[in-house]
Amino acid sequence: MKKRLAEALALSLVLAALSTCAREQTKTDLSFDPSASHWVSRTLSQMSLEQKIGQMIGLRYTSRFMNQDSAVLEELSRWVVGHHIGGFIQVRGGVFETAVLTNTLQRMADLPLLIASDLERGAGNQIEGATLFPPAMSIGATGSEDLAYAMGRITAIEARAVGIHMTYAPVVDVNSNPDNPIINVRSFGEDPEDVSRLAAAFIRGCQENGLIATAKHFPGHGDTDLDSHSVLPAITGDRERLDRVELVPFRASIEAGVRAIMSAHLRLPALDPTPDLPATLSFPIMTDLLRGELGFQGLSVTDALEMRGITGLYTPPQAAVKAVQAGVDMLLIPPETEEVIRGLIRAVEDGKLSMSRVDSAVKRILEVKARLGLHRRRTVDLRQLDTLVGARPHLEQARRAFEDSITLVKNEKGILPLAAGAKIALYALSSDPGEYYAGRTFAREVQERSGRLSVFYADAFTGEEFFQRAIRTSRAADIRVVALFSRLADSKGSVGLKQRHIRLIKEFARDPQPLVVISFNSPYFLRRFPEADTYFCAYRHADQNQVAAAKALFGEIEFKGRLPISIPELFPAGHGVRPAGSRPEE
Repeated sequence: MKKRLAEALALSLVLAALSTCAREQTKTDLSFDPSASHWVSRTLSQMSLEQKIGQMIGLRYTSRFMNQDSAVLEELSRWVVGHHIGGFIQVRGGVFETAVLTNTLQRMADLPLLIASDLERGAGNQIEGATLFPPAMSIGATGSEDLAYAMGRITAIEARAVGIHMTYAPVVDVNSNPDNPIINVRSFGEDPEDVSRLAAAFIRGCQENGLIATAKHFPGHGDTDLDSHSVLPAITGDRERLDRVELVPFRASIEAGVRAIMSAHLRLPALDPTPDLPATLSFPIMTDLLRGELGFQGLSVTDALEMRGITGLYTPPQAAVKAVQAGVDMLLIPPETEEVIRGLIRAVEDGKLSMSRVDSAVKRILEVKARLGLHRRRTVDLRQLDTLVGARPHLEQARRAFEDSITLVKNEKGILPLAAGAKIALYALSSDPGEYYAGRTFAREVQERSGRLSVFYADAFTGEEFFQRAIRTSRAADIRVVALFSRLADSKGSVGLKQRHIRLIKEFARDPQPLVVISFNSPYFLRRFPEADTYFCAYRHADQNQVAAAKALFGEIEFKGRLPISIPELFPAGHGVRPAGSRPEE
């Protein structure tokens, strides 16, 4: 195995150095020609049971630099060569590191690997140096199919350039529950038709440019206040409600030609009343509904099988066998992977899992690889990276998405836009531990425009005494600005605010001193302090969101966004304010 690893690395270096080689054109559509069909049939017929089971497993790796003697690279080689793993899920890394590592792994494998990644916010969501977009709810705030398509197109170009073939996006969950702790701003919004329209545009943008899109989380994760990373949530609506809300975007995604769908680890009693059975493991949901009723013929994948919504109820081998029996094709990040592989092989040998079910799953996996052109070429050209990834036109499209999504919800006293040179007391409040300086980019941008700024940072651990001192020293300011940061993160359980932060805002709202509150995540925060006179949404804490928010604060760009969700008892979906005195860019 070490010899094969060394040969693969040496070949990577040689091919990268051949700058005079003719460049091969990367496949950019997902057509399925006769040669691809022949490759799938021939390959499937020649595979052993162990190879077939290996193809059904997807594991995670971080794309960082690795020496050829790296223990991590040797471990990856063991999965590729020894267990015939079908693919990997890339998380975090640089542009060149990702491309070099994917090439190295591809050259190890007997069959081409399917490399996927969670690129919900563009390739920059995982790859430093690639183009980062705002979350889906920001696109929902713009209402623009053109931006949704451009986001998909640019994601596809940059992902394929570094060797990624599949994105676990878009999220097509309808976020109808304001207390949803894990979907929230990852959703396009609360209206099923708008979610469908924007998701379909994103899917077309991806797949017309050679990247497999994945609609998730089937059959819908938007109406829950629990996180399936930690527990098994339930969607309790009846079938009529599911048809009217949750299933609408999945039907639209299938009509748009989406090539993959990811299951959700949650219960839906209206579809399958079996106690404690997640959708991922349900034959009525993953086969009768998805394949039969909705007519989906593409690749079905699980959400991560390491999540407590699965592991809290089943052993890894039990979950894997049940998922495949239910109709799932590819198992992502199963814990105890070797035992899972052995369990699947035993299930086939014992007759608990039919060979025809395994063959249908592997055939779909191979068909996806053939559609991507991986049977013809599986590596990427490193010489194209600095022209395809993070290109200026891509960054410009992303900037437009960030800026056009900023949504002004309240401006009752006409405070906005602020005048340049205003004396500002800025409170950057993070509800997360260790995020004390979450708002430093926003503070820098406000400082450049104000010139007279006092900044007060606080995180989840900052005590009450600090707040009292900050209140006293801010009374001389012309205006108070409160920027709220609360990360959406798996297993966190909430995207809410700290109570002392809410109390501070309420106290500020009682003062005659002008107050502006900005949400850099959930737009629903306003429910906690409805008395605030001025409030706008930036939907995410990324530096680009903070820059766009500063521009909007001072009227350099228009507030173009509209709420893609309703804020219960306060504002309906579609609401947005246009202040007088803005100075839009030409």
